[in-house]
Amino acid sequence: MEGRTHRRFPRRRKRGTAISDHDAQLLRALHDEHADALYAHALRLVNGDRTRAEDLVQETLLRAWRHPESLDPRRGSVRAWLFTTARNLAIDAWRRRSARVGEVYTDELPETAETVDETERAVEAWTVAEALNRLSPTHREVLVECFYQGRSVAEAAARLGVPPGTVKSRTHYALRSLRLALAEMGVTG
Repeated sequence: MEGRTHRRFPRRRKRGTAISDHDAQLLRALHDEHADALYAHALRLVNGDRTRAEDLVQETLLRAWRHPESLDPRRGSVRAWLFTTARNLAIDAWRRRSARVGEVYTDELPETAETVDETERAVEAWTVAEALNRLSPTHREVLVECFYQGRSVAEAAARLGVPPGTVKSRTHYALRSLRLALAEMGVTG
């Protein structure tokens, strides 16, 4: 380590502050050293979408500029921090896109639903009940509270005597188990 010079990284900046010449040089050096590898990594994260990869690189470098303390070599590899930040940003973007409900605009009225055969409805109800019976009691009760009784997470938590986070977690794993049980029963889609 002796004889090796370390870049001095300034403290965290407030948004809207102008970039100094020193910061611009550090950011340019960071870009020159890591941008190509970061872009290749970003391309893999976004399945080859060049525009999204460029946005991901730009947002990652912006985060680096906003949090220069993270780039201190004594804290670890700068490239590893950049790659991890890019990955986290890609995951966040994917989650935001997945959470959006698509809107459909049309001038036509929706078609009326076809009448559902009561026999088919009974078979579906029996199939779901059978799949629910294959779940653990804790998974089954959280699904019954949230989906069949229509209770909110807070209401279900109060009725079950567990924290709301536990209800959310159990619901996630219960739905996963229910899908698996239905798949084992031959139900697809």
